[in-house]
Amino acid sequence: MNQKKRGKEKRARRPERTVLVTGFEPFGDEPLNPSREIARQLHGLQVGAHRVVAGLLPCVFGDSRLELRRLIKQHRPAVVVCLGLAAGRSEVTPERVALNIDDARIADNAGEQPIDRPVVRGGPAAYWSTLPIKAIVAALQARRIPAAVSQTAGTFVCNHVFYGLMHDLARKGAGKSLRGGFIHVPAVPVAGRKRSSLPLAISVEAVLIAIQTTLAFRGDVPAPGGQVS
Repeated sequence: MNQKKRGKEKRARRPERTVLVTGFEPFGDEPLNPSREIARQLHGLQVGAHRVVAGLLPCVFGDSRLELRRLIKQHRPAVVVCLGLAAGRSEVTPERVALNIDDARIADNAGEQPIDRPVVRGGPAAYWSTLPIKAIVAALQARRIPAAVSQTAGTFVCNHVFYGLMHDLARKGAGKSLRGGFIHVPAVPVAGRKRSSLPLAISVEAVLIAIQTTLAFRGDVPAPGGQVS
């Protein structure tokens, strides 16, 4: 076998580079969870050298973390973007910090309602997102999409998944090769229901921009000249 042919075979065996985007099933009194629809619409999209793959997480403490682990093992992504619904917000909000606490105001979809329980017993109090959250917000605002950095993902299943993701990345030492974080999106407009919302198409565009920004930059916060520090 000549060297040129061996080189082609090595390239053929190279794993596909992917971005994993997860959404949640509906929960509470919400008939539709836009995070699930966004993930579905982005599935299969090619973003530069990466392909987006979608995953659906149950809105259940514990099971959601296990499913996320399974998806990461299956797809071996370079970036994980977990999405969730923040029904009271009107902006797309990348989350800064994952907290080691489950404190549910309502029960999850399995009827579980943990109070003052750590996500990981003995784990650190918090983890930072490794997505370029401020660069993402700047890119969204440049496109006139309402966006802001959020300091907390709450204490329900969204934060549970966010903390579990970051804990697993830190524990496995994968933080440099695999980046991850959480983005909340607003509810979609519903006829006859007055509340903060954002059309689904805009949220889909926003998450795509977030992926593009993450793949383009390793740092955060745009500096003069368009570079990211």
